[in-house]
Amino acid sequence: MKLRWWRGDEKMTHDPMEYIRGLKQLLISDKKKIAFLFGAGTSLSKKNEKSVIIPAINDLTKQIETKLCEKTLYKNALKEIRQELGDDKFTVETLLSNIEQKCQVIGQGKLNGLKKDDFIELTADIKKLVREKVSVHENIDMDNSIHADFAEWVGTANKKHAIEIFTTNYDLFLELGLEYKNIPYYDGFTGSYFPFFNADSSEDMHFLPNQTKLWKIHGSLGWYYDEKTKKIIRKEAVSDNLLIYPSIYKYDESRKQPYMALGDRLTNFLKMPDSILITCGYSFGDEHINERILTALRSNYLTHVYVLYYDKFLTEETRICKIAKAETKLSIFGQRHAVIGSQFGIWKLEREPDKNDMIPISLYFDEDGPSNSELEIGKESKGTEIWTGEGELRIPDFSYFVSFLQSMMFPTNVVSMYADEEKIK
Repeated sequence: MKLRWWRGDEKMTHDPMEYIRGLKQLLISDKKKIAFLFGAGTSLSKKNEKSVIIPAINDLTKQIETKLCEKTLYKNALKEIRQELGDDKFTVETLLSNIEQKCQVIGQGKLNGLKKDDFIELTADIKKLVREKVSVHENIDMDNSIHADFAEWVGTANKKHAIEIFTTNYDLFLELGLEYKNIPYYDGFTGSYFPFFNADSSEDMHFLPNQTKLWKIHGSLGWYYDEKTKKIIRKEAVSDNLLIYPSIYKYDESRKQPYMALGDRLTNFLKMPDSILITCGYSFGDEHINERILTALRSNYLTHVYVLYYDKFLTEETRICKIAKAETKLSIFGQRHAVIGSQFGIWKLEREPDKNDMIPISLYFDEDGPSNSELEIGKESKGTEIWTGEGELRIPDFSYFVSFLQSMMFPTNVVSMYADEEKIK
């Protein structure tokens, strides 16, 4: 790894051209075992203006709060809870955590004007609204789905080892995308009439070795616990889906089946030689997942994790950067900053790109405009604008990442046109 320092203010730099080339080599390598971990950010990503998405956490919170406030009893309680938490910390996750904690201590009294039964009902209503907001699968036109484009790449990857996809998302975007592109995949369920979750199959790393794997580690809208058979089955989404809802108790939920088996699958994958995990849309906010990733990295020197992190304001004090600075096998690719080899720095091209580059730079990097030379600062400009090489990495946005993947499938000119479409919000 080359370490470069920026003259003057001594900022370390990382060349995006070098690391994108390296990432591409990993993705096309037949020796590497490739897995993806997709978080909520990937369900926000658009291919174009016709794409259906899941609301971001702030929008989701506003929509749910508005609906709940239609009940006067809830309206007053939510106002008080918002004041307790603070506007900047009031989300669906903190709201559910606050309510569930109060349910544990309220006894026969009242809090925020609510009795225990009221809190239980409010919790149920919030979870119902969460399910409704992520149940958008019936409205999707797959021709406008970025997940279908991702599935298309999966189907052409032609790798020795099957690709594994882990996701914390409840929605059915990935399933729909894979099926739309006729990509066979296995998700841990066995059977036909009432497919049931087969925990043994998720433990066997050689089970169906040639088939893409899809692991829903926080549950799915299509999962249901059948009281009669005592099995987790896959069926049409119903009101009592098996989901790990966002709250402080999600860690406890993750230690139950099938979540434990799926978490073990992630751990076991990362412990395999030559395994690569690429995360996108995942903010590292789930401790039970982070713990598995970091524990596996410490026990396997041949594993590496690449985090595509959609945040242009990363600093060395950002929690995920502190983690990466302490773990050389975890690299953070932010929008303007990166942590590679435990070194925090800015993205800066070492040379100006040209038309002969194998990967068009517009696929992965948005260069800043030229700036005036330091010699000309405060003076009349005399055409001394210089190329800086700085800019924003695009691939932390899932839609650009998929464009980058598709560049391995299509001719360069076709992909360049695809990347320049107004498909990003």
